[in-house]
Order: sequence, then C-alpha cells, then structure tokens
Amino acid sequence: MTRLLPGILAMATVVVASNVLVQFLLGNWLTWGAFTYPIAFLVTDLMNRLYGVSAARKVVFVGFLVGIVCSLIGSQIMLEYGPAVPLRIAIASAIAFLTAQLLDVSIFDKLRDGVWWRAPLASTIIGSAVDTALFFTIAFSASITLFGAGADAAINWSWEAVPLLGSGTMAPLWVSLAVADWGVKLAVALAALIPFRILVTKLSQASA
Repeated sequence: MTRLLPGILAMATVVVASNVLVQFLLGNWLTWGAFTYPIAFLVTDLMNRLYGVSAARKVVFVGFLVGIVCSLIGSQIMLEYGPAVPLRIAIASAIAFLTAQLLDVSIFDKLRDGVWWRAPLASTIIGSAVDTALFFTIAFSASITLFGAGADAAINWSWEAVPLLGSGTMAPLWVSLAVADWGVKLAVALAALIPFRILVTKLSQASA
C-alpha cells in the first residue's frame, strides 16, 4: 500500500483542487478547474503503467471518495444562488469521474504492450470524452428531468440558446461549456505525454 501513497495523494490533491477551482471563471466558457481536473488521467495512467490495473483502480476509488466528500462539503456552503454544489451536479460529477476513470484504466491495460504513447493517449482521450459527455449531459441537459423542478431551477441558466463558443450555430449554453471543456482535456492529454514519459522512466529506475 505504501507504494501507492504518492498516487493516492496526487489524485486526492487533483480532486480537491479541481473542486475548489471550478468555482472561479476563466473567460466565458471555462473555469480554472478545467485545467487541473485532466491531470487525474495522468495520475491514473502512471499508476497503471508502474503498478498495474489493480493499483490504478484503487487510486481511482480514492479519488471518487474524495470527490464525494468535496461535494458533501460544497452542498453545505450556501451562495446567493443556492448551494455551491447542487445535488444534480454532484451526482453528475461522481458518475462521470468513476465511469471515465475506470474506462481509462481498462483501455490503457489493453494497449499497454504497444508503443509507449499509445496507451496513455488513447485511454485519456476516450476517457475524457466520456467524462465530458456524461457530466455535462447529466448536470445540465434539459432532457433529463428526474431530478425535479427544484434541481432544474438551479441550472436552467445553462439552457439559454447562444452561438456555439460565441460564433457557431445556436445551441444551449451548456453545450459550449462542454465543447470548451473537452478542448482543454484534449490539450492536456497531449501535453501530459511528456511528464508521463519522464516520470515513468525515473520511477521505474528508482524502483529497479
């Protein structure tokens, strides 16, 4: 378990930081949390490469539990428009995180014997796409009504029709938020290949 501690601490740090930074806007379409959250995929992939599928899944579940704790705390912080973390968004975040991260682990494992960059890149791109689709659809789509009128009232601002990313076809605001979020995750997935390669090499040598 000791060998997993750095990964566990890294994942917990990423989840906590992302939950805090998501409260701060960056331009019209993003929050600062969009730049920290994708690092969770880097942590998962490192643990998978160094210690295997079981270790990676343990780190994912720790991140999931930390995320739930953050959501519970956020739900008790009342802002002028309601709780900092509405129940609908908390549920969307939990489902998206666990599904996407476990998918990342499985894809990485299937591709682990190929060229070094294929597994982390493919697993992160696919996992982050699923994460974005699940989170924004569950959290904001008007087609999902199971949370009730009260929950809808907290997020109906995201239903306003606006040009996609300010210049495209008309679409609900949340679609622009999702596209921008996915763009950041894609950029981070590409950039993370460098630290992934460096850290795998150094940590593998250290444990040899």
